[in-house]
Amino acid sequence: MSKTIHVLAFANVQLLDVTGPLQVFASANDIARQQGLPPPYAPTVIASGGGAVMSSAGLALLAEPLPDKGTDTLIIAGGWGVYAAAQDAPLVAWVREHARGCRRVSSVCTGAFLLAASGWLDGRRVVTHWTRCEQLAQQHPRLQVEPNPIFINDGPVWTSAGVTAGIDLALAMVEQDLGRNMALEVARQLVVFLKRPGGQSQFSVTLSLQQEGNRFDDLHAWISENLTQDLGIPTLALQAGMSERSFVRHYRADTGQTPARAIELIRVETARRLLSDTGVPIKRVAVQCGFGSEETLRRSFLRAIGVTPQAYRERFSVSAGADSVMFSDNVVRTIRLPLPSPD
Repeated sequence: MSKTIHVLAFANVQLLDVTGPLQVFASANDIARQQGLPPPYAPTVIASGGGAVMSSAGLALLAEPLPDKGTDTLIIAGGWGVYAAAQDAPLVAWVREHARGCRRVSSVCTGAFLLAASGWLDGRRVVTHWTRCEQLAQQHPRLQVEPNPIFINDGPVWTSAGVTAGIDLALAMVEQDLGRNMALEVARQLVVFLKRPGGQSQFSVTLSLQQEGNRFDDLHAWISENLTQDLGIPTLALQAGMSERSFVRHYRADTGQTPARAIELIRVETARRLLSDTGVPIKRVAVQCGFGSEETLRRSFLRAIGVTPQAYRERFSVSAGADSVMFSDNVVRTIRLPLPSPD
């Protein structure tokens, strides 16, 4: 029998949070039919009360009422309306009880807030949109929120990062159910990666050190302006007006990072801006940001963002002189154009 896939929507839902995963399962059905096989999935949009549900994009979705029977896979979409949905006691209670009969329970993007309100994420590793990770962690301290992964599978519970990451999550579910070949065929049909390289840090601001009211904000600004200087503990402690021992202890307590790791993140963040906004050669970017060598920059980029500096420039730069095109064999090939003068 076809596996029942229910995508839970609500007023002001993010449209792509719903339609992205739905299309993955629908494409798997299309491919199965072409192969003379029965459709493996029965995807449906559901909502409290059923009927028309207006998305934040202004497009209404026709939803079925909340089911009484168990579901193979329950997917909770996100969007601006999720905060009101997470305060809807009957809806939260339905998620809490209905999830017990599901093989898989999952959320897309900020749908994690509704799933967390039901208690199903307590004690689990989870992810949400990179702009909402800190908020989710603060509101639900029992969760282990990880800001970088595209999606996380923790037992029967799945969560995904922002918006299009719902497609990555659904592809992983298809791979779990039907194997890699089917998942790859779906990815090719949708012209997306089966496994996207890197995490969502490549889209976000990696530097989370400069929080409002942080006593080290001025120090971080000074570091950003002196990346090629000696940034050892004695120099940093002197700049912060503390003893070395006191500086190391308070810095880690306030930022959650060692000074060395923080400096690396600041350098990576500066390199990101140079790679996306200028045509400065990567070797010169490494020197200007204090990495010393291109290889050191590459290792730090991989550690912080999950992709190489060259790959980052190809994806995000408007001036790097590279256009990336995905072909039907699911491989991205890069066509290089002359770089503008670094002057």
